[in-house]
Amino acid sequence: MTEIKKIMVALAFSEHTKGILQYAANLARYLDADLVVASIINQRDIQAVQTISAMGYNVNGEKYIDDVRGERNAFLQKLLSEIDFPTEKTTVMFQIGNPIDELLKLCLTEDIDIIVMGIKGRTNLENVFVGSVAEKMFRRSPVTIVSYRDPASSQRFKKRIEM
Repeated sequence: MTEIKKIMVALAFSEHTKGILQYAANLARYLDADLVVASIINQRDIQAVQTISAMGYNVNGEKYIDDVRGERNAFLQKLLSEIDFPTEKTTVMFQIGNPIDELLKLCLTEDIDIIVMGIKGRTNLENVFVGSVAEKMFRRSPVTIVSYRDPASSQRFKKRIEM
């Protein structure tokens, strides 16, 4: 088996973010690996803000990016302080673009060995088993992906199996 040196955790800042981050940090701690925390600001959202701005509404695409990055960074710093993972072994990266493309690029440029991600993003639709980003990542990723299950999803899946 190949040595695992870097684990990337992909965060969509859903209600499961803390659990996903904690799971990735525990795995990195156990394997003595570095942790790369990746968050992608979706280009599609930025384009929507720019379209609204072009219609004459008082919104600003750059301010939107700054606000999202600031909110995510503040929330992430709070979570990182709670999980007690060494800061010298943690890298935080915010990118702008298509989440799938950007995560795959980071996987290569950062020499990632494993990706940890949730099965659902921000939409958190109850009837969707795997979100579109997770599904496409599973199909296209050149490295192993560990899919995190939050306690509620885990229970729901267990009940389906027991039927």
